[in-house]
Amino acid sequence: MTGPDSLYHRLFSYPVMVEQLVREFLTDVVVIDLDFSGMERVVAKFHGPSGDRREGDVIWRLPTTEGTDIYLYLLLEFQSQSDRWMAVRTLVYQGLLWQQVIAEQGLKASDRLPPVLLVVLYNGAPRWTAPAALSDLIALPAMSPLWRWQPQARYHLMDIKEFPGNDLERKRSLTALLFRLEQRQDSATLAPLIDEVIGWFRRHPGYESLRSLFSEMVFQAIAGVGVTARIPEDLTDMRTVLSTLPEYWKEKWRAELLAEGRAEGKAEGKAEGKAEGAREARALTLFRLVERRFGPVADTVRTRILAADSTEIDHWLDRLFDADSLEALLDGEAGDPPAKPSH
Repeated sequence: MTGPDSLYHRLFSYPVMVEQLVREFLTDVVVIDLDFSGMERVVAKFHGPSGDRREGDVIWRLPTTEGTDIYLYLLLEFQSQSDRWMAVRTLVYQGLLWQQVIAEQGLKASDRLPPVLLVVLYNGAPRWTAPAALSDLIALPAMSPLWRWQPQARYHLMDIKEFPGNDLERKRSLTALLFRLEQRQDSATLAPLIDEVIGWFRRHPGYESLRSLFSEMVFQAIAGVGVTARIPEDLTDMRTVLSTLPEYWKEKWRAELLAEGRAEGKAEGKAEGKAEGAREARALTLFRLVERRFGPVADTVRTRILAADSTEIDHWLDRLFDADSLEALLDGEAGDPPAKPSH
């Protein structure tokens, strides 16, 4: 296994990552008291649909404080693409894991099976669309008497790109930092985010190998926005190099904007046979870039941008990559020097 999924398997092979995931992101699911000091990695000994042994599964056994005979088995499944049949796979995984538990622990007729929670960590770009419950995949009418014989299975979806940014920023765990790295960043936000990652490892010595994995995550975050500059392997060196990149992003986005504006303006102008089509296209392109720069904006701001004349559009284009806020961009005077972003 290679790529982002493989990296996630390695990251969540560390107990600290799993503990933070459960404590901060599964509080609405796991309401029992867990004994994280006794958590153990479970080695999967079952096989996937292709017949290959599923070495990549990350399965953890988390004992509870209620007693050593009660466990929560946490299965982490990492996905970069939506899988419609994920609920079916959930059922298969649970059944195979229970068979393994029965055989290895020698469960007797009076024993009961441990609970299982399958968590799907999804880091793909499109929204996850697959049903989370197996019942949504079974072709039976709601009142059918056959429902009582149908198996039940459900997984807990965590779509990383859907986490509100403000909620993640309030958390100080390494897992939250990982999820923030997975969300789209620009030069203004990525540099201080790397500082936070570096700070976490400075406060928590002894995680050198985990730090190396986060270096890979940071590299992917930088490469994901199209930076072609040589990026070092060490996190600290990455932060130093990143401080020189704002101009790179500025020129890159400016080139994209001009290309999009010319293409859309040409198409609109040709369709309508007048300059107004080009102005509207450039205003729309500016609006898209404003959202990329500052995030979602209010409807009033959208209306203001789309209704702006060519002079205002040109003024905002000139300031877009230097303004440190949406207010500084839209409300600065034409003769004002551009506001400098704070790093």
